[in-house]
Amino acid sequence: MPKVKMPRKSTNVDMTAMCDVAFLLLSFFILTTKFKSPDSVEVVTPKSVSTKPVDEKNVVIVTMDKEGKVYYSVGDDNVEQKQEIIDMIDQGKSLGLSDKEKAAFAKSGSFIGVPFSMLKSYLQLNEEQVKNYKAPGIPIDSANNELSVWMNATTRAFSGAKMTLLVKGDNNAKYPTFKGVIDAFKANEIFKFSMVTDPEGVPEGTALSAKRASGSKEE
Repeated sequence: MPKVKMPRKSTNVDMTAMCDVAFLLLSFFILTTKFKSPDSVEVVTPKSVSTKPVDEKNVVIVTMDKEGKVYYSVGDDNVEQKQEIIDMIDQGKSLGLSDKEKAAFAKSGSFIGVPFSMLKSYLQLNEEQVKNYKAPGIPIDSANNELSVWMNATTRAFSGAKMTLLVKGDNNAKYPTFKGVIDAFKANEIFKFSMVTDPEGVPEGTALSAKRASGSKEE
């Protein structure tokens, strides 16, 4: 008896639901993505071959530009610590800051690059004025190291929490500037920090290159 051949029918898959899901996921990621804000101060960091990422929580950044100016900022996620820091600075230096001026320090993307004598007027600037403002930098000389005062308030605000202190220096920054920053740290018994660098590939033929090729972990 001959075999009965079943007629072949083409498979038709309705992709409408799949497209809806894809667009929903795309919309979700677009709306929830947090874009990195542009750097407040332009610096060209030195290159290094280190690949160790730093903790992005409780970040405090001290920046040095090529002109020797020093800037200070706290991570945008640490609004509570920012409020504590500016309150301590206001009380300790008797600056008479208003709530609006304190809020300007605590807002996202804020940074400080002025001496205490100019802090009140600086915090009164709007965003456009801040962008065009030529900040003189925080004084760090031996006679008047105001960065040490900021670091004192910072360590107190982050008491009980692990603070990630980053130093971001321009490749052309001079040694006296770096020494002033280190002196501010030492005055507050801060001996551990990380340098922000521009990562590059490991040169071929070096011991580190061979170590990574073998899969060994960096110490």
